[in-house]
Amino acid sequence: MNTIKTYFPAYPGPWLPGFGPFRQHLVNSSWEAVKELSKLGLGADTNLELGTLQLPVDYREVKRRLTTIWEDLQPQLAVHVGMDTSAKAIFLEQCGKNRGYRDSDVRGFQPEGGVCLPGGPEVMLSVVSMKEVSRRVALEDFKVAFSRDAGRYVCDYTYYLSLHLGNGHATLIHVPPLSHRLPASLLAKALRVIIQEMLEDSGEVQTQMAAA
Repeated sequence: MNTIKTYFPAYPGPWLPGFGPFRQHLVNSSWEAVKELSKLGLGADTNLELGTLQLPVDYREVKRRLTTIWEDLQPQLAVHVGMDTSAKAIFLEQCGKNRGYRDSDVRGFQPEGGVCLPGGPEVMLSVVSMKEVSRRVALEDFKVAFSRDAGRYVCDYTYYLSLHLGNGHATLIHVPPLSHRLPASLLAKALRVIIQEMLEDSGEVQTQMAAA
């Protein structure tokens, strides 16, 4: 079996939610990459099972499904994968924002007041240092960059909610669209390397918290 070294032996393995179609984008590279990664696994040294889920680009449905994941499954880490339609690199997002959600989802819905969680903090941070992960990851085919602005659309909304529900044990990776030079299989291999580093980083944080 394929597993990864983990510092969370009491918890289930990571969950990888990708996203479905939206606007004119009938194929979402995030979900295609997640499906490919589920076939690859996390590497020869590991035995963690990956949970995968396609989330619709729908604010209300995202909230419902995320609540179920965190309350019922309690994953070690939720690694959200979204598509940035203009990106040429892979972006590792450090934080989710609570306000500014003005764009409608696939059902034409906008959160009331553009707010994700009324009364919640303006910004929520991942326990994973995305800057450190971006520094440590070396990929031949991709530039991996650090970001603090996830875009104020359903990806960002999802990330903020997941950080809230999971006490910071969530991350968001923005990937470029697919192309003939960038198939889902190549994105999946890049995600595997990045997630391995994320699990190492989150494990180090957990060890420090336990020792405090």
